[in-house]
Amino acid sequence: MDTNDQYGGHHRTAGRARLVVAAGAAALALSAGFATPLNPAPQQARAADDGGSTLTVAVAQSVDSLSPFLAVRLLSTSIHRLTYEYLTNYDPEDNHVIPGLATKWESSPDKLTWTYTIRSNSTWSDGKKATAEDAAWTFNTMMTDSGAATANGSFVANFEKVTAPSPTQLVIKLKKPQATMTALDVPIVPKHVWEKVDDFSKFNNDKDFPLVGNGPFVLTDYKPDSYVRLKANKDFWRGAPKFDELVFRYYKDQDAAVSALRKGEVSFVAGSPSLTPAQADSLKGEKNIKVNDAPGRRFYALATNPGARTRSGEKMGDGHPSLLDQRVRNALFRAVDRKTVIDKVFQGHAVEGAGYIPPRYAQYFWEPEAGQELAYDPKEAARLLDEAGLKLNSAGKRVGKDGKPVVYRVLCHATDPNDKAIGQYLQEWWGDLGIGVTLNCLDNVTDPWLAGEYDLAFDGWSVNPDPDFVLSIHTCAALPATPEETGATDNFICDGTYDELYDRQLAEYDPAKRAALVKQMESRLYDLGYMNVMAYPNAVEAYRTDQIESITTMPAAAGNIYGQDGYWSWWSAVPADSADGGGDSSSTGVVIGIVAGVVVLAGLGVFVALRRRATAEDRE
Repeated sequence: MDTNDQYGGHHRTAGRARLVVAAGAAALALSAGFATPLNPAPQQARAADDGGSTLTVAVAQSVDSLSPFLAVRLLSTSIHRLTYEYLTNYDPEDNHVIPGLATKWESSPDKLTWTYTIRSNSTWSDGKKATAEDAAWTFNTMMTDSGAATANGSFVANFEKVTAPSPTQLVIKLKKPQATMTALDVPIVPKHVWEKVDDFSKFNNDKDFPLVGNGPFVLTDYKPDSYVRLKANKDFWRGAPKFDELVFRYYKDQDAAVSALRKGEVSFVAGSPSLTPAQADSLKGEKNIKVNDAPGRRFYALATNPGARTRSGEKMGDGHPSLLDQRVRNALFRAVDRKTVIDKVFQGHAVEGAGYIPPRYAQYFWEPEAGQELAYDPKEAARLLDEAGLKLNSAGKRVGKDGKPVVYRVLCHATDPNDKAIGQYLQEWWGDLGIGVTLNCLDNVTDPWLAGEYDLAFDGWSVNPDPDFVLSIHTCAALPATPEETGATDNFICDGTYDELYDRQLAEYDPAKRAALVKQMESRLYDLGYMNVMAYPNAVEAYRTDQIESITTMPAAAGNIYGQDGYWSWWSAVPADSADGGGDSSSTGVVIGIVAGVVVLAGLGVFVALRRRATAEDRE
């Protein structure tokens, strides 16, 4: 499914959370770059209603929820980055932890008590001061209300007690050490607004505007499957954004979004989640358009249904029983030619995949050993299928134990051309083995995925600098409590060995030791064969240089603009007609804003943790 960035992130509907690689899983399509509900007539993207500057971003993903307690899609969590502060943020230059709502933090010697100093100069957009009480209320609500824990409950599962002794002091006591205490990627909401909510599992925060927040932008208007409109927060403590208005406009048709960029109707195109190689190549020669093509933070995978079930073991869905056999899963992946995927589908705008962490995060990047690799080998794939009892009949078809030909249903996203292209290769590669493939390409893959009604599915997540979240979605604790509910699980994986490794890495503060444990987790997932990471796609996006003079990539040397771990791109973007321009697509203008306090990591050599989304396209 898709995330942080599905692509991302996780996809949720009607209170049932889920990670969906569907970057455009919306029911309503926006007209292809012509008149829209936001702008009744075509016009330049940068003219705001009040004559100010507007930055319009074309996206191929719709909002799942405007509630920070429910949202998991990359677009939604990116919007929350813009509207609410987190305790910490991440430097756009190299991803290291910097102050956010907290100016500094320290730990007790036993690492079980963390004290954060909350800044005194952050104000909610309704004029009230943001305080430690808001942060304490946010965390306590997640700890005591399952609905409020839908999206980010894994962060507080180890919390014992959270208090606010004063307006500028937040204290979190843990049950056991937790290495992610500088990477609590949770939007802090205003207590005086949210304490009025009755049911957090159903409240989508999408009725009364403007929304009360304390980030660089204030969300002022929203129409489902159409647009999100935000105004610059002139009172933001780090400084006001350069653009007066920011609009995310949804396009179901990615070619239409690219066309809108050419016409100047939008300022930026993020893709689904990236532009296709053909779209990127067609834009590279266009006047006033710059294409950003850099190593991405996503993985792109094919997931098998491991026998969907609840935490108590109650079976769900109708996954093909043959996929419960690891030999069958490994055989299928032995018959996937990753080189062809990279060369023919991504056309070089990606690198071959293996583990869950993209090479952009070198500390956690893992590759299989020579004897471990599930390399492309159709003969070995056929041998494994024979060994597993899926024999060829007289018609050359593999048959299961029930004597029926094996035909796998593969969920794919109707809005993602990569899914469709690779799906056609699967039909060829697996067809040569005697296995049938039915591509089930949908605008909304959420419902069958949540119900476990699939055999395989295209999946993908945007990974954060700290990988804890994307690893947590494969633990047994992430499974749904009942078939009617939705846990935080990505693909119903539940493995005791993996869970033990997960617990160990979460409590490990030594960076090298923790990285070694994370790599063991990636190795375990690889061997189980539930997920075949085929590629690490580049971030391929484009913007108009006659509308945006400069904008920040993250990391600065070669990084993405859309879907960052922070708000840097949109906060720092300079209008082309502004005298404040930096003239390039780097971190111009950002360093001045990052002057907040000294980070105190008292006696810990603490792992500087960063994290997600989609995110996962936190699922994207």
